[in-house]
Amino acid sequence: MKSSVFLLIGLVWGLGTLALMGCTGESGSVSVGSMNDQKFQGLVVDESGELTGPVVLSKVTKTDTEWRNQLTAEQYRIVRKAGTERAFTGALLETKAEGIYSCVACGLPLFASDTKFKSNTGWPSFFQPISSGNVEERSDNTLGVSRTEVLCRRCDGHLGHVFTDGPRPTGLRYCLNSESLAFTSTNDLRMLAEPTTTAPDEALATDASALATVVFAGGCFWCVEAVFEELEGVIEAVSGYAGGTKATANYQAVCTGKTDHAEAVRIRYDPSKITYENLLNVHFATHDPTQLNRQGNDVGPQYRSAIFYANDQEKTIAEASIKDLTDQMVFRRAIVTTLEPLTEFFPAETYHQNYVCNNPNQGYVRAIALPKVMKVRKKFKDRLKKVSPLDSRK
Repeated sequence: MKSSVFLLIGLVWGLGTLALMGCTGESGSVSVGSMNDQKFQGLVVDESGELTGPVVLSKVTKTDTEWRNQLTAEQYRIVRKAGTERAFTGALLETKAEGIYSCVACGLPLFASDTKFKSNTGWPSFFQPISSGNVEERSDNTLGVSRTEVLCRRCDGHLGHVFTDGPRPTGLRYCLNSESLAFTSTNDLRMLAEPTTTAPDEALATDASALATVVFAGGCFWCVEAVFEELEGVIEAVSGYAGGTKATANYQAVCTGKTDHAEAVRIRYDPSKITYENLLNVHFATHDPTQLNRQGNDVGPQYRSAIFYANDQEKTIAEASIKDLTDQMVFRRAIVTTLEPLTEFFPAETYHQNYVCNNPNQGYVRAIALPKVMKVRKKFKDRLKKVSPLDSRK
């Protein structure tokens, strides 16, 4: 399972230490906020209320007086002076509604409700940010211990700290102050929309009416998504679930292996730039189609190799592809890839989308996903985008 490679990267704090320090501790440090012309790439909310990006954003810098006038005294103490609120007093600690938690100082979306969990530490806790591009992590050696501070990427506002004792799938716990965050419910996300400049991607200019869609499964959907996002002509790759019903189309249920779903990826592509046959070739070259109900250490029917066909033509082409690979003895063992009719595709939770791009240094990504990306770059050099999505976020 993916959890088998989520190793702790440091010592877990003792209970006494956690009780003493909480999520931040008063460090008295002052936010930097001095890079007036610096730009970065992150995700934002568009006018339809959906997360979009990466887009090019500018840092927000203000004078100390301006921050004092904008924020409440408590917000200023925490966000601009790296303070902390008392445990179990934060207004957002028990918030369970669906939505997005954004920076209280500049409005940048930071964490989604589907990554929030109850840590029993006294502060709102999340196992992953919306995007690594939206937050910044810095070494913090105050209080005589080494910790990792978490800040808003746009305004350098102090949010809290991140620890390595969180739940799956990341093993991280972003322990944050309620005073650093503003919550917006899903129904009101359009209120967070802002003008944006999209990061360069020539494929986005393609006429949507000329696009086609295919759904593949080949183990962890993080890996499959990352592989296909490298290809010229692929407009979008979305991680999700196929083969089961809507009622159980969620990560927790699918992980049991009892829902009939496969972790799958819906690929929207331009047939004038890359064909269905081309996509099949990449799919078979970047996972092991001879492993039944598994890929490496990821074991269970949810990790099966599958092609979800939308019509008889796709099924016929897929069957021919498998026959050719078998006749040419490309694999030492028999191909066990299933051909299944596509009934419905259910997008996975927000934190699974663009996972490799957003978390390039995560353990599983480095060990499993990135080698697959390197393989497609080496084997299909003539089919790559001019700029890799991974590189565009640096």
